[in-house]
Amino acid sequence: MDIAAPDLADPRSDGDVFEPCVTIPGDPAYGLILLCDHAENRLPEDYGTLGLPDAEFDRHIAFDPGAGPVTRGLAERLGAPAVLTTFSRLLIDPNRSADDPTLIMRLSDGAIVPGNHHVDAEERERRLARYYEPYHAAVEQAIERSLAAGVVPALVSVHSFTPVWRGRGRPWQIGVLWDSDPRLALPMVERLATDKTLMVGDNEPYSGALIRDSMYRHGTRRGLAHALIELRQDLISDPDGVAEWVDRLAPILADLNALPEVHEVRHFGSRTGPVDPI
Repeated sequence: MDIAAPDLADPRSDGDVFEPCVTIPGDPAYGLILLCDHAENRLPEDYGTLGLPDAEFDRHIAFDPGAGPVTRGLAERLGAPAVLTTFSRLLIDPNRSADDPTLIMRLSDGAIVPGNHHVDAEERERRLARYYEPYHAAVEQAIERSLAAGVVPALVSVHSFTPVWRGRGRPWQIGVLWDSDPRLALPMVERLATDKTLMVGDNEPYSGALIRDSMYRHGTRRGLAHALIELRQDLISDPDGVAEWVDRLAPILADLNALPEVHEVRHFGSRTGPVDPI
């Protein structure tokens, strides 16, 4: 296994124990749990920079810029629980299935990742056990706390997307991704679309039907209402932009959280095929 030599001066590294995620407790009875799969661009100290220049960690290949601050802002505003990763998606991507070939990227948007080039089965299992699975276990724990409080929770995952992809501009300011369960996603699209200054993407700029991603794992399989929000990165690149979107999204999420149907366990299946048993 070849990985980059540790860079002890790297601000993304942490010489102490590297916790793979952070949980904002919130009120487990609130009924809404926020997730952020790509919240930060940090790496544990022993991985250095995976052989990449520092500038690559400012790009979307390392994390979803702005998504973490928006998630934290919404959690604070709503009093909702939230679970956020603390490691870069270049280490391992928690929004992919464990058998997805893009779980550990060797090449990402033109950037070769030297520290991932020779990852073997042992190293893959190490990253799964130390970073990927603890994050998903924390999400499950948040769900169980809500259930113990007597509420079936709905899940909202916050991501961000680049303004331009492969030379083409993306006109949407926000997209809502979903698979087959419309309970949270469609009312969210409808509420956002009442603002005529917005172009809202319904399953844009990506499809929400990604087999065994985070929403599949925690929402689809368990029958929990869920939706994934994609925000354009240039709109949340500074504190003012983050605050603006927290102000816009918080009342919408609060209103949707009051819908009785989003707090029922209902199975809608998946457009990707038969749903894995729990």
